[in-house]
Amino acid sequence: MSFVSENAPAPQTTAVPPARKVKDFVIYKDERFYASFPSIVKKPNGELLVAFRRAPDRKGFGEKGTTHVDPNSYLVALRSKDGETWTKEPELIYSHTFGGSQDPCLLQLKNGDILCASYGWAFLRPDGMANLKKPYFEAGGAIFLGGYLVRSTDGAKTWQGPIYPTHITPEINFSPLGGVPIPAYNRGALYEGKSGRIFWVVAASDSQSPKKTSNHLIVSDDKGLTWKYESVVAIDDKIAFNEASAYETPKGDIIGFLRTANMDDQACIARSTDGGKSFKWESMGFQGHPMQATRLADNRVLLVYGYRHKPFGIRARILNAECTDFKTAPEIILREDGGNSDIGYPWSVQLDKKRVLVVYYYNLENNTRHIAGSILELQ
Repeated sequence: MSFVSENAPAPQTTAVPPARKVKDFVIYKDERFYASFPSIVKKPNGELLVAFRRAPDRKGFGEKGTTHVDPNSYLVALRSKDGETWTKEPELIYSHTFGGSQDPCLLQLKNGDILCASYGWAFLRPDGMANLKKPYFEAGGAIFLGGYLVRSTDGAKTWQGPIYPTHITPEINFSPLGGVPIPAYNRGALYEGKSGRIFWVVAASDSQSPKKTSNHLIVSDDKGLTWKYESVVAIDDKIAFNEASAYETPKGDIIGFLRTANMDDQACIARSTDGGKSFKWESMGFQGHPMQATRLADNRVLLVYGYRHKPFGIRARILNAECTDFKTAPEIILREDGGNSDIGYPWSVQLDKKRVLVVYYYNLENNTRHIAGSILELQ
């Protein structure tokens, strides 16, 4: 006979969270500058390199605020041996010859080379604007130049380039520089697969009415020096797909983690089971963007993303090795104290067997945009 009441509550089981945040800290902050859009790699010697976009804070010129395009927007970097103590003065990675640069996206290659993908914006005078070949993409008074990469073969001491990736046919916009079709571009992580092939999920403006973008895969088999078009990753008549990160699972599936528009900020995943020749995409069942995936030492995948809804902050999920449990993996809240939606763009690197560093740009109470970090302890 049972002596437990039929109305007694069921026994409670508390699931152990997959990771615990240890601390938050500032990596770089200077009131004169707007620092944003970081990425990070661990070099073969263990040194950490974080790259980010640095531009003047326009309030210093008496202007109302700062946008995400600026003629003095440069790609810069800091170094660290432990992930917590960083060099103070940023090193220049690249200053675009014809405009400002955005979103440096680092990739540490197995041969020791480092790639840094970015894209540029040109600032034209009125007489130049009148002569632009249409269509072109304009934002914040600047005209889009498309993508490029720079490359280091000496551990980020020096950089060579720019390397211009191929123009892809779905892209309809022209460059303000010579009226040629713009080269491929995107914000997000490139990935070097088991074969040495580099996968890059790029974006393309494929329609003027409605204005929208789609995602496509380009690949390189020579360490990023040349690129070729491979396939459509995600395209829709109404939904836009843009910022994206690539990943290859242990079984060889090629994954794209995609930011969307016109879809209530739903995160999407695209999967290829044939080496990138074709993809199928679907909603992941949660909001957040853009995403970046890091393979952990145990083959699980740490997926980090910004959360630009109240409460503003940084979030993450730890997926299984094949990234199939994205709808059930518990969400980890790293931060929810952001000053507004102008935060995010996280990127992670594993420090040691138990700890991961997540870097991102942030602001508190709508003050100085800065590069911050959070250390997670894996369970």
